[in-house]
Amino acid sequence: MKGLKKRLAAGETLSGCWLNLGSPLTAEIVGLAGFDWVLLDLEHGAGEPKDLLHQLQALSNTAAAPVVRVESVAKQRIHRVLDVGAEGVMCPQIKTVEDAITAVKGMHYPPFGHRGVAKMVRATGFGKNFDSYAANTQSDIVGIIQIETVEALENVETIAEIDGVDVLFIGPADLTMSLGIFGQLDHPLFIKALDRIIAAAKKAGKATGILIFDPKDFESYQAMGIQLIACGSDATFVANGAAELAKKLNQMKTTYGTN
Repeated sequence: MKGLKKRLAAGETLSGCWLNLGSPLTAEIVGLAGFDWVLLDLEHGAGEPKDLLHQLQALSNTAAAPVVRVESVAKQRIHRVLDVGAEGVMCPQIKTVEDAITAVKGMHYPPFGHRGVAKMVRATGFGKNFDSYAANTQSDIVGIIQIETVEALENVETIAEIDGVDVLFIGPADLTMSLGIFGQLDHPLFIKALDRIIAAAKKAGKATGILIFDPKDFESYQAMGIQLIACGSDATFVANGAAELAKKLNQMKTTYGTN
């Protein structure tokens, strides 16, 4: 474990990004780049659950803490990503208090939760560290609940109070879509929603997170009190880098001719 939950509790602002190519190589490259955490995306990413192990292994020698977004709150989905070594789990499309409770209970062993017990897994050093791992899951594993629907927004104060919910993570695209103002991040309805989510988290002693689309916005969201801020993805980095280089080379062809 790389102390992500402890750093959040200490009030740090932590920068991260998405990993959605399913590649261990881009995972390692991004992990070495200097981010505090990375999100391995099984909801929308190109990778399959079978690809997760290799990405986590690639990240193990980097400073970036690995968080996995699952596609379902079914306990089998959650405990499988934890068994292979995820430090946190992000659960999308949470709408009700019951959804959030199901999600966080899937992250922890009984009596706190209902996570299945398996000793011979990567997270426990294949049994070598099971006792210490099991004793510390509540202090080490980060439970991240996405607030990205009107229904979740209506229940956000109660969701924030749930033990095991450590971060309320704002999904701007889905939330603005649900509010009927898709992509309008300066719309009063979205600003009001942000304020409500942040206030609910602060009142419950929890952190807030968000995915931003422009690094210039980092400072303003940090000033709001948002601690877990992601920007960009491995796919974006590759696409932007390739497009920029191709543009420069094409300009040179124009300048010097094509022969």
